[in-house]
Amino acid sequence: MPHLIDKTLPAFRTQGVTKVYGTGASTVHALRGVDVEIPAGELVVLLGASGSGKSTLLNILGGLDRATDGVVHFFADDLTAMSDRELTLYRRHHVGFVFQFYNLMPSLTAYENVELVTEIADNPLEPAEALALVGLEQRLDHFPAQMSGGEQQRVAIARAIAKRPTILFCDEPTGALDSHTGRAVLRVLQDVNRELGTTVLIITHAAATAKMADRVIDFADGGIREVVVNTTKLSAEDIQW
Repeated sequence: MPHLIDKTLPAFRTQGVTKVYGTGASTVHALRGVDVEIPAGELVVLLGASGSGKSTLLNILGGLDRATDGVVHFFADDLTAMSDRELTLYRRHHVGFVFQFYNLMPSLTAYENVELVTEIADNPLEPAEALALVGLEQRLDHFPAQMSGGEQQRVAIARAIAKRPTILFCDEPTGALDSHTGRAVLRVLQDVNRELGTTVLIITHAAATAKMADRVIDFADGGIREVVVNTTKLSAEDIQW
């Protein structure tokens, strides 16, 4: 997997991407011919009801799943042509994931949870630096049980960004948080996008989150209903939901 990428190209370009689960009467068409471009360096929000296809697309872009048909390009590379080993290297070198549930190791401190990732990365941030980026420089030695939900989610973000990923995928990162804490987490993602130049994709049900995005992709019934490019963006703390 090449480490040098041409950021004049889109981060992702999909052509006719479909995903089908099951056969016969139980067949589910999760994606129905998705064509989309996601420019490098943008913060992109994916909106849509449960079952609309947004998480399926994120899993394919993130190398966690394969399309049934169609082509997915990551800059100049064809993800759909990669072997399982090549996809593993793609995820290791280029991709960070943040999920609704934090998946922290309860027996490790915040510092140690982030350190787990830095041990397998080529050019990582120091764990303390990654935690400082998310505002937790005073919480390095705290265990998850000693932290609020918002603090745990920020540790999860620090862990994801510590390997300097090209792409950060966030699947309902504020889904388990109240609105005040959710805005704080979204502000961290906005900072990561701006300060590290990371392309950030956020899946959310909270339509108000769209106002902080460069680009909003609206999903319905396994396809893209609309793509909106925001000419002006709100700061995360100004979002109301």
